[in-house]
Amino acid sequence: MSDSALKDLNIVPLSEGKITKAGLQKANDCNAISANNKLPLNEKESFSNGSEAVSIDVEYIESEKLTEIEDVDACMMTLMTRLESKDWVTICEGLNNVRQISLFHKEKLLEQLSAVILLVVKSLKNPRSAVCKTAIMTCSDIFKGYGDIVVESLDPLLVQLFLKSSQDKKFVCEAAEAALISMTNWVSPSLLLPKLEPYLKNRNPRVRAKACMCFSRSVPRLGLEGIKSYGMDKLIQVAATQLSDQLPESREAARTLALELQGFYSQFDDGSLPVQLEPNSESKTNSWEEFCHAKLSRLSAQAILRVTTTQKESLVASC
Repeated sequence: MSDSALKDLNIVPLSEGKITKAGLQKANDCNAISANNKLPLNEKESFSNGSEAVSIDVEYIESEKLTEIEDVDACMMTLMTRLESKDWVTICEGLNNVRQISLFHKEKLLEQLSAVILLVVKSLKNPRSAVCKTAIMTCSDIFKGYGDIVVESLDPLLVQLFLKSSQDKKFVCEAAEAALISMTNWVSPSLLLPKLEPYLKNRNPRVRAKACMCFSRSVPRLGLEGIKSYGMDKLIQVAATQLSDQLPESREAARTLALELQGFYSQFDDGSLPVQLEPNSESKTNSWEEFCHAKLSRLSAQAILRVTTTQKESLVASC
């Protein structure tokens, strides 16, 4: 939002308790507040205006509707100050500017990206839903715009996104889920998976579940050579551990991961994943069952085989 547009914003209380902002449409698509536009993504925010409480409609702008910033240098001069502001409208405006810069002017933010991400994390913790959700949407666009560049600054974002994606407020939860999907789509799995691994052992079962879902989504993107490099044995151990986790989301993600790994294993027909077979075994190839028993405890191997065998039998029966 330009400085001139900000000066034109006048809050006018209405009889029904809502407010409008004159001159709002003069601002670019970076604004976060709209009193008149009734878009599907709108929410209401309330605050005190003297002796009476008023509410405004908050417009969450989809990434596809963001536009370039006309004077990006002028925007950058005040960006950090706005992100640190105590005024939530100003913070939302700054966050939407970060989204625009990430998508259209990403080189402008490279030097300050780590500092900006820390302020985004601060906004993720903000109790006001409008700020929190806008910050979550900002994460999605940062992942899309910067990809692997964000890996070193990923940890504080991960904790908050895992927590937000499992909370009760549906619109916040859905936005956080979308941000996590964006992360798994735009950050290389070879860099992302090591970052996710510690969260698979987190004390919070909700965090473990969300981490496992992200882990499961990322593994197929490794491809055959990537899985070979990362270690099929390490991946199957993750799947086996999460199969007995507390929450069903984690167990379902583990089942999906086990099936994906079985599919990839069947493509390794060159003996590149050898396992220790019995001395008298005449088998020239290592079956999936042999691999599981070689790499897992007896109970874990049985659990993985139960999942993969049941699914295979179901597919055969449906043919």
